Amino acid sequence: MTRVAAIDCGTNSIRLLVADADPATGALVDLDRRMTIVRLGQDVDRTGRLAPEALERTFAACREYAEAIKEHGAEHVRFVATSASRDAENRDEFVRGVVDILGVEPEVITGAQEAEFSFTGATKELTGRDDLARPYLVVDIGGGSTEFVVGADEVEAAHSVDVGCVRMTERHLVRNGVVADPPTREQFAAVRADVEAALDLAERTVPLQKARTLVGLAGSVTTVAAIALGLDTYDWRAIHHARIPYDQVKAVAERLMSATHAERAAIPVMHPGRVDVIASGALVLLAIMDRIGAEEVVVSEHDILDGIAHKVAEEAEEAEEAEQRRSDAPGAA
Repeated sequence: MTRVAAIDCGTNSIRLLVADADPATGALVDLDRRMTIVRLGQDVDRTGRLAPEALERTFAACREYAEAIKEHGAEHVRFVATSASRDAENRDEFVRGVVDILGVEPEVITGAQEAEFSFTGATKELTGRDDLARPYLVVDIGGGSTEFVVGADEVEAAHSVDVGCVRMTERHLVRNGVVADPPTREQFAAVRADVEAALDLAERTVPLQKARTLVGLAGSVTTVAAIALGLDTYDWRAIHHARIPYDQVKAVAERLMSATHAERAAIPVMHPGRVDVIASGALVLLAIMDRIGAEEVVVSEHDILDGIAHKVAEEAEEAEEAEQRRSDAPGAA
């Protein structure tokens, strides 16, 4: 087993996974898994820059994560940054801060790389299950972007579009600096129009209709699932691999779109950082299910973060094997 640390820094949240990984079997044993809402992508869609307060929230979380990584003794660390830091003009400031705190440089990955990590993390545990038809469509609904990946044992096609719960909320539901309370049907219609255009774009390269099982990832999907399941507290064990029928997804989405801020905040499983953006995220999921005619969504708590951890373990093993070959080579000191 190789002890690894993976950090996924997205538009809305930053997450840490410290785990013991076995590259040979694909086993991943969690030691520390945590998430912090930092809203790194605050106003990026409007200004093109990372806000100073958003950077400080993110750096504060990085300091906590650095302590956790040190405590668990994880020597192999990878930091992946996604949509917000791809879009920002001042991303170099973000990179310098992360290096100073964690000692590793964040990799600002492409949408295609993001999709591949998500697919690996979401489907590795599904191998061998005969109750879920393949190929899968893995959908990762983030804060700034959504990734679509179709594949069976490996990625067949992938595409990332700039449609996420934070981006859609800031673009369509904000008036005079605050989210409408509640947003109007016309505002949500504008969100839906953006999502439909993004789906048209994704379908040019990803055969969405070919998929036989829809697998949904990230906070918008898991929160919708938790509400549909009627949970009093957020329980990842109940949510992981839950199969939520289309009718329940639609009912939850409509409830969230018509609710006030206070009503959404009062939902027991609602994270405070998702109150204003969850309705947009739920609408993205509903639009995807409508487009492909999905009867249900299989919800996964394992996603890009787990995919990163698997990759770190594989690379660490390959490096150790290469070092062993060098030391065994004739003439080696």
